[in-house]
Amino acid sequence: MILGLDIGGANTKAASSDGLFTYSAYLPLWKGCDIEGTLKDIKHRAGHVEAIGVTITGELADCFASKKEGIEHISSAVKKVFKGAVFYGSDGKFHGDTGDHRPLVAANWSASARLIGTVHKNVIFIDVGSTTSDIIPVANGMPTAGLTDFERLSRGELIYAGALRTNVAALLHAVTLRGRAVRTSSELFAITGDVNLMLGHIGVEDYSCDAPDGAHKTKEGAARRLARVVCCDLEELSMDEIMELALQAYRRQVDDLKEGIGQVARRHGLKGAIVCGAGDFVAKEALQELGMPFASVASEYGVQISCVFPAFAVARLLSQR
Repeated sequence: MILGLDIGGANTKAASSDGLFTYSAYLPLWKGCDIEGTLKDIKHRAGHVEAIGVTITGELADCFASKKEGIEHISSAVKKVFKGAVFYGSDGKFHGDTGDHRPLVAANWSASARLIGTVHKNVIFIDVGSTTSDIIPVANGMPTAGLTDFERLSRGELIYAGALRTNVAALLHAVTLRGRAVRTSSELFAITGDVNLMLGHIGVEDYSCDAPDGAHKTKEGAARRLARVVCCDLEELSMDEIMELALQAYRRQVDDLKEGIGQVARRHGLKGAIVCGAGDFVAKEALQELGMPFASVASEYGVQISCVFPAFAVARLLSQR
């Protein structure tokens, strides 16, 4: 087995190069979670591993004082469990030595886009995960995005909003209810997981992260959290009003994604896209409204691969090295 790992701040994902093994674990690094223990569990589940490639995005977690510290901490845990692991960088190379941390920072999009580029030569690759949305231009089979998160944020190639973990108040500064604009509370009362659960875009089993209040991941629980966004409870807001709040939050996310896709499409003259991730439904809606043709990783590789695509991409690129 050739295994790929994608270690993010909130989730650690694994996939084999043949796609027969996939796994995802909610592992919020800022809570001091046991990375090494999770990796040992993945190793046990995967069985005999001949080679392993790793991509890291969790270095940005605020439990680390710097990205360098984050890369060192995460890579050290990996090396303890998987001897001979190599680390994929935004430069398109595998690195055995993590001494220079800079190419290894937030590089999972690069692996995904490079694999996509072997099939789709000129396309926008869009990955909507639990936390972020990547909008990566691929031209002549190669990704041409900025090499840092800062650069990608400035170019519309990274939108810090995903299908589960995004604070609703970060999307909506005000919501229109009862015919008037109501400012939202900037507390972490509700997240996009609550929005998408209410709207039926995800099921309870897909709500894999923690709920902000630590309570039930049900529609009633989601409704209670969403009501708090406008400082209300279920006695003050009707379910129809809460649904309207959820729809406006979702509308904002789709519009933000459309804006980013438009920026990238115009800059690179790209006219089609391919989507993946747990929140690919957001990308599909944005592309349909833009009138842009698209394909999906879920259709080409399967839903499970789509949800762990950076890990699969790293494994596949390592197998082709």
